Amino acid sequence: MNCIIIDDDATARLIINKLCANTNQVSIVEEFDAAIDAIKYLNSKEVDLIFLDIHMPSFSGFDFIKTIKNSPKIVLTTSDKNFALEAFEYESVVDYLVKPITKERFEKSLQKIANLKDLKVTETNTSKKESDFIYVSVDRRLVKINIPDIYFVEAKGDYISIKTEQKNYIVHSTLKKIEDKLPSSLFLRIHRSFIINISEIVDIEDNSVLIQKSVIPISRSNKGELMRRLNLL
Repeated sequence: MNCIIIDDDATARLIINKLCANTNQVSIVEEFDAAIDAIKYLNSKEVDLIFLDIHMPSFSGFDFIKTIKNSPKIVLTTSDKNFALEAFEYESVVDYLVKPITKERFEKSLQKIANLKDLKVTETNTSKKESDFIYVSVDRRLVKINIPDIYFVEAKGDYISIKTEQKNYIVHSTLKKIEDKLPSSLFLRIHRSFIINISEIVDIEDNSVLIQKSVIPISRSNKGELMRRLNLL
């Protein structure tokens, strides 16, 4: 991780530098004795982590947090234990180190940050997988369907028909259940019996849309939302 140190105390900066030098997880790219100078730096550079002192003349660590936009993760460093509660009200603050900072406590902080990064990667990957495809039960088999390949879904009594480029799947389910699984950015329910992939619309005429060679009705109550979602010239 690329990091910067913001602390008006040169000795404190030196200690953090040495602690970072003893690990391969952190690389100090710059250090500042004033928060204002760090803000100017971050206007043109990106870092992964900031070690930030709370008590600095004229512009405190909390002033810095309130000022900076899209903040990287921040570890607060201070000799004052009394601000821990306030510190964690800020989303960017991931840890609170009380000076003098020990090697053991510093390494524990880095491990905490590493765990947070791993969690974020896991959540991102899970989200991607869930939005890319679904599994449906067809003839006692679980069949994988790529979501962007779905043209439309039609309700048929106790079943739904999922129309894709490759084939048509008949699934024992409800329109509401599959609607909850489909990304709203791509799909829209335009009729009590139909959910469509908006990107697959070929033509719209009166109260119907054409998707591939299928003419699908639009209910009066859903037409306004459809028109709002289209990229109209």
